[in-house]
This record gives sequence, structure tokens and C-alpha cells, in this order.
Amino acid sequence: MKKLNLENASYRYLEQSFKEWLDILGYAETTVYYLPLHIREFLYYLEAQGVNQIKALDIHHIKSYYEKLKERSNDRKDGGLSGAHLNKHLQALRKFTDYLREVGRIELPVLTFKNETAENKLVYLTEEEIDQLFKATYSPSPTKKNIPEEKQEAIQARDRAMLAVFYGCGLRRNEGASLNVEDINFDNAVLHVRKGKGQKERLVPINRTSLKHLQDYIYDHRPYLTAGSKLEALFVSYNHMKRMHGQSLLMRLHYLIYQTENEELKEKEIGLHTLRHSIATHLLQAGMKLESISRFLGHSSLESTQIYTHLMEIEQEFSNIPKYDLSDTITLHD
Repeated sequence: MKKLNLENASYRYLEQSFKEWLDILGYAETTVYYLPLHIREFLYYLEAQGVNQIKALDIHHIKSYYEKLKERSNDRKDGGLSGAHLNKHLQALRKFTDYLREVGRIELPVLTFKNETAENKLVYLTEEEIDQLFKATYSPSPTKKNIPEEKQEAIQARDRAMLAVFYGCGLRRNEGASLNVEDINFDNAVLHVRKGKGQKERLVPINRTSLKHLQDYIYDHRPYLTAGSKLEALFVSYNHMKRMHGQSLLMRLHYLIYQTENEELKEKEIGLHTLRHSIATHLLQAGMKLESISRFLGHSSLESTQIYTHLMEIEQEFSNIPKYDLSDTITLHD
């Protein structure tokens, strides 16, 4: 989408204006940056159809474009676009038509397209994709170019700590969001989950790589985000100086996904729980016993962990894990 060049100057202006509208309304950073890219593809389609003025747009053009999207081949793999990817285009179209109505550009009916059904299957990331997410934490923000360098570095360190918690330690969404700084025991390299599923507590080992990311964030960068306050929360919002909840952490994960520019990764239905699935899968591939993985994840029974065993039958590429050191997660603490 980034490679598409709009010839129509008014369409280029519309794309930029739409982006500014999203930003003013306070939409998430990923929404502000990437929805206009989807709209660029739509405007490019309109140009190809000879529709060179937005006032000429009607619902039939939108329907025709969406049908073409559903027929479009996937550049990265066989088949068409996934339901998840099509839903992202639908989100962009809905917001764009909202924008056109609000600024008085054109009167269009509210879009009533139904979201596509996403495939109901276990989604996990490959080791390479995890590595790409970590690398993305070192990339500067494409939409917040004017923020101080110290704040930018603090946010990036917080993103790495987030990946260390949800991937490296395999925590559930609410478990990670509820963490306080005091829950990280650096001397013993363990993380204390106080509010696990069913109100159960557990200790989770922290591998060397995750420990380093957490130390870097807590000691070198988190004080900048808290601005001297006595906030106990591990993950702190840089805008409001308060605890980040699950939705905010999820938006940061989506931001990192888009920063990778990996189109196949963007098509996956990814949440914080996906990182948990990923570490479990990688530990299984590395040879850890199912019982140990079950304890690591805090499962109440082995049945919950057995969902990962089918991956052993599907995936035969069991390499070592050099990119992210998992070696010291094998010894679990009671």
C-alpha cells in the first residue's frame, strides 16, 4: 500500500486530512498511521475507475471495491486475503465514510457490511516473527516525531518489557496488566503472579534475556514515565502517568506488528494471548515436557496444555532457539 502513488492531488489531500482527523479525535497511534494507508488503496482504485472527484463517490463504488478486495490474491501466500485482513479494510472504509460525512464532503449511508468470519484456530508467532517484534521496538514512531528522545527511548524500553512479560514469561493479559514493580524479583529471577486465573498465585521463572529487558525498563526508563510519582504499576502510560490496562498494551503490540512491515504477520488475528501461545509452542519445540509447560503457564490441568501438542505433528522444523534465550525457563519454581 505504501508503494501506491496517487496522481490526484485532491485524493492525496484527502488521505492526509483523514489521518489528521483520526489523530485529533484521539485514535490509537496504529489506527492513525495505518488506516489512511488502506484508504490510499481505495482511492487508487477510484482513480483506476475514472472517479477523480470524491463528490462522485457512491455506495456502489465502495461495494465494487470491496468485492474486488475479496477476489484479490495474497502477495505473501497462496489464496486470497484472510478474513482478519479484510476486516481491517472494512474498518478503514467505515472510518473514512464517517470522516466524509462529518466534514461535509459527501452524504453517504452508514456502511452495513458485515465483518468477515475469522478462522477459529490457534494462532502463534514463529521465532522469526518474535524477533521482528523485538527489532521493531528500536524503530522511531512514524507519527510522534516531535516527542523528546528520552521519552521515545522510555516507550521503546517499555515495549521490550511488555514482550518479555507476555512472551518471555507467558503471562495472560490480565496477569501482565496487573503486575507491579515489586512483583519482579531480580535476585531470584522470578516473577510473582498475584492475580492469576481463578485467583491463583504462582511464580514464573524469568530467562536472562527477559530479565535484562525488565531491568533496563524499570531502572533506566520507567522513572521518566512516572515523573517521580509513587505509582506501583509496572506498565505506565506516558500520557497519563497511570497503569496501562490490557487494551492499551494490546494497542502497543499492534503498533509493533505494523512496524515490522511484515504483511503476513499483519493478517494474523493477534492479541496478547498470542504471545503466550507462542512461548508455549516454542518451549514444546525446544523439548520441554508438557507437564513443565503446564506449570509454567499456570494451567489447572494438563488438558489445557495439550492444545499445543498437535503443533508437533504439523511443524517438523524444530530448530534451536538462538534468537531468544529460553534455556533457563526449563527449571520451574514451585
